[in-house]
Amino acid sequence: MAGKIDARLAELKIELPKAAVPVANYVPVVIAGNTAYVSGQVTVWNGEFKFIGKVGQEFSTEQAAQAARICGLNIIAQLKNALGDLDRVKRIAKLGVFVNCLDSFTEQPKVANGVSDMMVEVFGEAGKHARSAVGVNTLPLNVAVEVDAIVEIA
Repeated sequence: MAGKIDARLAELKIELPKAAVPVANYVPVVIAGNTAYVSGQVTVWNGEFKFIGKVGQEFSTEQAAQAARICGLNIIAQLKNALGDLDRVKRIAKLGVFVNCLDSFTEQPKVANGVSDMMVEVFGEAGKHARSAVGVNTLPLNVAVEVDAIVEIA
């Protein structure tokens, strides 16, 4: 029987991507006590990279928010892979959102809303989190957005 969060994903018609395998010397999720640390997730969907380029140049704020949402879905996929059951998520504690953008771009918080809104949509009150939204001059493989997470688990 599907858990509460799996049922919520189905209700929202949200499909999770396959959890990406690390391409370097790190692990996707580290569990320490009741905390899961999720490595930065980028704009990859089932092995295909999306949103390659800079926000404010190749992508609008709205498109970058969609990119951030993909990162969030990858975070959830990594949590499901590591925990087995998404109902073990007690709280999305913190998200770090990194936006590959022009120096003049100042709408990082609006980009971050793409992942923040989705976490609340999926996890309800437990999806409300602290966050950082930071503009950077480049990200791995020139992806537009990368997001990492700290999650309280049962």
